[in-house]
Amino acid sequence: MESDMAGDEANLVHLNDLNWKEEVLDSKVPVLVDFSAVWCGPCKVLSPIIQKLSDELVGKVKVGKLDIDESPATSAKYGIRGVPTVAVFVGGERKAQHVGLTSRENLLKLLD
Repeated sequence: MESDMAGDEANLVHLNDLNWKEEVLDSKVPVLVDFSAVWCGPCKVLSPIIQKLSDELVGKVKVGKLDIDESPATSAKYGIRGVPTVAVFVGGERKAQHVGLTSRENLLKLLD
């Protein structure tokens, strides 16, 4: 198995209130969104899993992170109250969601 460079976020999309429509709602591929916050411990644990998925799913699924403190309008619109919350959007609609720390396997199930 190849080792990958930690901290390389080339395939991870940084989402915010300004690019949400373009990157998520208008996306031609499913989008896995990690709603997180810098102060959130479980978010830090989930972050490398999200990063790895963004590398594994290139071309099939867009993977992005949204900081709830930096993008309060989008967080409020989707009722995000706990972080981490991971949601899958297809065709601009939320199709699946998981609140709390989870595994790579569970995230892949959300995408099914």
